[in-house]
Amino acid sequence: MIYENPLAYVLGLEGLALLRSFTGEHDRAFVDARVAEIRALLDDESLADAAVEVARVGTVDGYRVWSRTYDGPNSAFALDEPVIGEILNGLPPGTSLDAGCGTGRIAAVLSQRGHQVVGVDSSPEMLDLARVRVPDGEFRLGELSELPVADGAVDLVVCCLALTHVPDLRPVMAQFARVLRPGGHLVISDVHPERVARGSIPPVRLPDGTAGRLESYRHSAGDCLRAALPVGLQVRRCEEPFIPSTEPSGETDRRANGPGPWEVWPWSLAALVPEAAAAADRGVPAEIIWHFQLTGP
Repeated sequence: MIYENPLAYVLGLEGLALLRSFTGEHDRAFVDARVAEIRALLDDESLADAAVEVARVGTVDGYRVWSRTYDGPNSAFALDEPVIGEILNGLPPGTSLDAGCGTGRIAAVLSQRGHQVVGVDSSPEMLDLARVRVPDGEFRLGELSELPVADGAVDLVVCCLALTHVPDLRPVMAQFARVLRPGGHLVISDVHPERVARGSIPPVRLPDGTAGRLESYRHSAGDCLRAALPVGLQVRRCEEPFIPSTEPSGETDRRANGPGPWEVWPWSLAALVPEAAAAADRGVPAEIIWHFQLTGP
């Protein structure tokens, strides 16, 4: 179980903001305001008993629930699709694997560009939606760590917003290298590890009403490279897109609003301390996008 205490979260944001102040990003008035806000938060009765015990939910069970609403609105799509599109513009159509294909969002993009598409996912419910979305694709049930695809069968692998659910990147990168032909390309997008550390983990409400979060892991850029380079995957590009910044406007009445419903944590929690949240998040990317190429024999 995960113990989610909204008071701990907002105090963490205050702490991150104060650390950035300590290195000269903000002045004394900002620091004094943060310390005063911390004192007020500690006295805020709406946060005192708002903690929630949250279950860790595996991807099969979690995406069974999330499949009904996964496609929208989902702000992550607007961040990775422009970069992925630029990369695909430089690659010829071929046989492509959408690994962790979900509802077929990227499979549809590939199909529209003339690729012969194979999709793999561990969620039967997501695969059902992908088959409707991309009727000319071939979709298979399987795990990223054991892809049901032959050696050297594809020219391109795309894996979007899936690796954060994988505990160890090494067997997955080895699978990507195995199914690629020499010279083939791998494109990955995922939640940025700094966002995972800030609680950007999908919530799901289980059928019995239990609050749950999809099992998620924080993989640094170094983790990705240490998994990719030994299997012959060489970096061609890396991008870290940002969520457009919005400065806080006006004061938030915490007593009136409280921490908000659990389903919108941590976003509603950040809104309780907008100045601290803006300072803590400034310059922190939302996603990380990689382009690798498999070296020849």
